[in-house]
Amino acid sequence: MNASAAQHPLKRLYVYAAPHRARAIRASLYSTLNKFFDVLPEILIGVAVDVVVNQRESFLARLGIVEPMTQLLWLTALTIVIWALESLFEYLYAVNWRGLAQDLQHGLRQAAYEHLQQLPPDSIARARSGRLMALMNEDINQVERFVNTGANDLIQVFVSSLLVGAVFFVMTPTLAVLAILPIPLIVIGAFWFQARLGPRYAAAREAAATLSARLDNNLRGMATIQAYTAEDFEAGHLRAASDGYRASNAEAIRFAAAITPVIRLAILIGFVATLLYGGWLTLQGQLGVGSYSALVYLTQRLLWPMTRLADMTDLYNRAMASVNRVLDLLATPAPVRATGQLPAPERGELQFEAVEFAYGERPALAGVSFDVPAGATVALVGSTGSGKSTLLKLLLRFLDPQSGRIRLDGADIHGIDPGQLRQRIAFVAQEPFLTDGTVADNIAYGDGAPDPARIEAAARAAEAHDFIVALPGSYGHAVGEAGSELSGGQRQRIALARALYRDPLILVLDEATSAIDNETEAAISHSLRSAAQGRSVLVVAHRLSTVRHADCIHVLDHGRIIESGSHDELLARDGQYARLWRLQTGEI
Repeated sequence: MNASAAQHPLKRLYVYAAPHRARAIRASLYSTLNKFFDVLPEILIGVAVDVVVNQRESFLARLGIVEPMTQLLWLTALTIVIWALESLFEYLYAVNWRGLAQDLQHGLRQAAYEHLQQLPPDSIARARSGRLMALMNEDINQVERFVNTGANDLIQVFVSSLLVGAVFFVMTPTLAVLAILPIPLIVIGAFWFQARLGPRYAAAREAAATLSARLDNNLRGMATIQAYTAEDFEAGHLRAASDGYRASNAEAIRFAAAITPVIRLAILIGFVATLLYGGWLTLQGQLGVGSYSALVYLTQRLLWPMTRLADMTDLYNRAMASVNRVLDLLATPAPVRATGQLPAPERGELQFEAVEFAYGERPALAGVSFDVPAGATVALVGSTGSGKSTLLKLLLRFLDPQSGRIRLDGADIHGIDPGQLRQRIAFVAQEPFLTDGTVADNIAYGDGAPDPARIEAAARAAEAHDFIVALPGSYGHAVGEAGSELSGGQRQRIALARALYRDPLILVLDEATSAIDNETEAAISHSLRSAAQGRSVLVVAHRLSTVRHADCIHVLDHGRIIESGSHDELLARDGQYARLWRLQTGEI
């Protein structure tokens, strides 16, 4: 187990929040001062009763303020000052705790997202997007809610207990013992409940993440669900996930709901003790009427906030479960980032040398070797699972070879900074990602100062300009979430334009024409042959018509290259490539 994960979540949060400790200390001080001035009015009530009952023999009279009316005027002025200070410190603690909560929420979410960007895409896919969304939204919001209100509540309950307890011991130690007797029972009970609530809330958060993942998956696949009339089937799946979340929450709720009634019974003991024993002492003349009045009020002030322990414990345990989940993500080790520079001069020559890779026990590549000469177009073809896409992931440093190496212009890419490497490679995936912006935003993706002329040139090269200018907003047309306002072919052509806008040293295409009709594919293939001038191109394709003009085609099967050559050479050999060609062109 990770050492940090074995720590208490509150300690983990304290360590993480080190840059914010000064603000937390100020907020804690303001919470303490607010509670100090919040307790004083109850004492003033006792003093006022003492003034009315004893007048010239009151406590204030012994301090030199003899006239009863003068005493009341002094009490009024003091009350105004105390209430003003209480309000001031309430404002200050609210501003500081809420500001701290917002800063922590922002920092945690940003840190979690930036850390995710350092992890390999495959590891993110295994974690499931719905689960990660629940973590970065609900879990982080749960931490924010705790810092926003829960931390102040815990401090104020603790401070009020100390202050009121001190007043009790000054006035009458015997009554103080009776009044605070329930407190240990309340605290022990709260810890007992807390120990049992923690695992239940962790289970509830896991169930919530599962439900979120199911919703995310179904919303993405709604067209398929409706096309297969599987609405009832998927509604049943969602119902099962929701029932699991409800059952996990119900288990926690049963424990959380029992806290307040138990605490109320304990409070009743302390309040009755003050009421009866304090009243008896007053009747016997051993305790003043004013002191008795103050103690009755203070007993309520001492014990009644304990009823909020239920809400505080509930909020605390939910937050600690969320803290562990978020900080566990941040503790997930990211690959060590190389710092080497790109070799000079940049030619774009690639060499794959005896590359091997396996996903667990399943081998994907077994000693694959081939070259991509500078400025050449090389294609990888083969059946699904032959290792084509794995080679691209290795080139982009999403994965690292378990044996062998990949060289760029003679330098092992393992020693090159991945950021620098990827800046010189343009990657077009089979399912292109489009951001929720305009067409121009997506073509110039990642460029802080996009060039409209380059955007249009890239769009023309990708055979996208004509359909773009026909859109309602032309290059300013919003593509919608994940490009939902565009067809599959249009999304693919914008992705190709984005790659060409980057003017890469190496162009990598992974089934880049899979969603395009034959006519558009022919046009794009012509444009790509022009765009390939002066740069290296590595193409993965199922449709062999896409790669027939490649300088060299490698046929993969079960992680090995079984054939290599140009289109004509491979047809002449009458091997697997030739059989695939005849199958796709209908010559069989």
